[in-house]
Amino acid sequence: MWNGTVAFGEVVFPVKLYSIVQERRVRFREVHLADGGKIVHKRFGSESGGEVPSERIRKAYEISEGNQVVLDDEEIAAARGQNTKVIGIDHFVPADQIDPLFYDRPYVLGAQDGGEHVYRVLHAALEKTGKVGIGRFMLRTREQLVALGAHDQALRLYTMRFADQLVSSSDLDMPKLSRKPTERELDMAERLVDSLAQPWEPERFEDRHRQAVMALIEQKAAGEELQVPDVPEPEETPDLIAALEASLAGRPRRRKSTAGAGKSPLGSPAKSKPKASAR
Repeated sequence: MWNGTVAFGEVVFPVKLYSIVQERRVRFREVHLADGGKIVHKRFGSESGGEVPSERIRKAYEISEGNQVVLDDEEIAAARGQNTKVIGIDHFVPADQIDPLFYDRPYVLGAQDGGEHVYRVLHAALEKTGKVGIGRFMLRTREQLVALGAHDQALRLYTMRFADQLVSSSDLDMPKLSRKPTERELDMAERLVDSLAQPWEPERFEDRHRQAVMALIEQKAAGEELQVPDVPEPEETPDLIAALEASLAGRPRRRKSTAGAGKSPLGSPAKSKPKASAR
């Protein structure tokens, strides 16, 4: 659990960081097939060939072929050059100006003793203005860019990606779009999107792969013969118009819901976009 302070301008108040993401992966261990014994990974030196104890291991950065710089933990820690227990907010920006690509992992910030009132004031100010605080702090061994905003009754903090971590789509080796859609194609595609429109209900979506793996584990644990379904590969659409017509056939037109629409991850209104006209 991370305990520290939030600082912006001359305002400083104590907070605690809470993780709100649960890892739900199926965790396996490696075992020896012959006897079921757990596999242990050891570290060996490529030059000496012998096992190397952890206290003799250091981090190195290769600056050129065969030329590396070795650093110990104390030297790396000294490079931080800042208080590791402070979330320093540099400025505030409108939440709808931040591309969701920059958001990484969500946390909730809770006030600690002595910081409750400032916490409430900041929460109310961010909620009313629709702005988020942009700052940085050290989490474990990394500096994190963060966005701090109001969500429900708490302050929510998102770790963010730095701009140089994102690759522009123009730099990707993607095929160029061949032609513009026809009016008929666009009309049918809009109707299909409209027919499938529903309110966002995240609880409806579950990790089906994890469920399938757990089902296989339960079958094998019970001594049953494993039933592995044969999943066919989807076929490409040879005729777009025919595929759109088949998709629309028998689907009643649904009215688009605006509940929960237009929200950024931190709860502020997103920029409005022109709505496609229904034909």
